[in-house]
Amino acid sequence: MRPEKANIVSDLSAQLKGSPFVLVTDYQHMSVGDFSELRNRLAGAGAEVHVVKNSFLKRALADAGLPTVDEKLGGQTAIVTGQRDVAPVAKVLKTFATEFKKAMLKIGLIDRSLVSTSEVEALADLPSRDVLRAHLLGLLLSPPTKLVRILNEPGSSFARLLNAKASRGEPAKKEERSGQGEVTASAGQEPPLTESEATTSSAETKTEEPPATEVAG
Repeated sequence: MRPEKANIVSDLSAQLKGSPFVLVTDYQHMSVGDFSELRNRLAGAGAEVHVVKNSFLKRALADAGLPTVDEKLGGQTAIVTGQRDVAPVAKVLKTFATEFKKAMLKIGLIDRSLVSTSEVEALADLPSRDVLRAHLLGLLLSPPTKLVRILNEPGSSFARLLNAKASRGEPAKKEERSGQGEVTASAGQEPPLTESEATTSSAETKTEEPPATEVAG
């Protein structure tokens, strides 16, 4: 291989190694304007598209230690690579193919593994990785939050019960106990004596003193 071609393959191999995904597409029957539109949309998703020769791509895949896709390399080929999540990139390709009526995806490589076109299209329907992480974080944080709320609920209910009793039940109980005390005190006192009973009682208490004994001198 001539030096200039070897350099192209070397650069392409480094690009494949540095990307977590490689999507092999067919840009046949695509106008220059359509290709520019695709490039702009992919740039918004953090990806880029490059036209490559099939022979160069075969050699670069081998040099990068990636699976071979020789049976899929035919016609006009362009590869899509990037440094971010593949789901938004797959969504761009799927939407673009629907709008422009072009079945452009040939095969995919994600995390150094082969994936079919249907699997790539399934990724297009998934939320982005950041959204999935946020959902996962929410699920992880939700049970402890609910647990703390459940554990705090009995104490809160008990405190509300005490407040309710203090504001409604306690005064009534105090008045009830006060009334019972008055009844008990009244029950312990003897009824007042009549006038005749009082005179008799006074006479009975006045006992005659014995006469003084004269002491003989």
